[in-house]
Amino acid sequence: MAKVLVCYYSRTGNTKKMAEKIHEVFKREGLETELKKVEEVKAEDLLSYDCIVMGSPTFYGTMAWEMKQLIDESVKFHGKLKGKVGGAFSSSANIGGGNETTVTAILDAMLIHGMIIQGEPRGDHYGPVSIGVPDGRSLKCCERLAENLAVLTKRLAG
Repeated sequence: MAKVLVCYYSRTGNTKKMAEKIHEVFKREGLETELKKVEEVKAEDLLSYDCIVMGSPTFYGTMAWEMKQLIDESVKFHGKLKGKVGGAFSSSANIGGGNETTVTAILDAMLIHGMIIQGEPRGDHYGPVSIGVPDGRSLKCCERLAENLAVLTKRLAG
């Protein structure tokens, strides 16, 4: 069975709520899924998953340093994440707070690793975003991300 990691950093609980929704949908889709705070994940742990989804609040237009630290440490496994499915999500305090730049920064690292990213033609194209507490729209985008990545992961890992 394909294994999924939903990894997040959250100070206020907003990013955590998004991570929990994504985790719930992966489980509903029948995938072995782990939900972990970024502080609980070591770079070498990433090697054991078929799909990795990372979420971070936005700080000064990019991800939290805790998430960046994990990504920086993953450099020692450059090329070994190739072919794994990846996705990202973010929350910020306000509109124009840097959600898309945060999501694309995470996706950039995944692409450099050779991971497979899937866009979304409806809603949040790069990955789910939330302004403050995730509302129904944000959580629906989280659900769509997990559903899309579950299908892709099953195809590639199955």
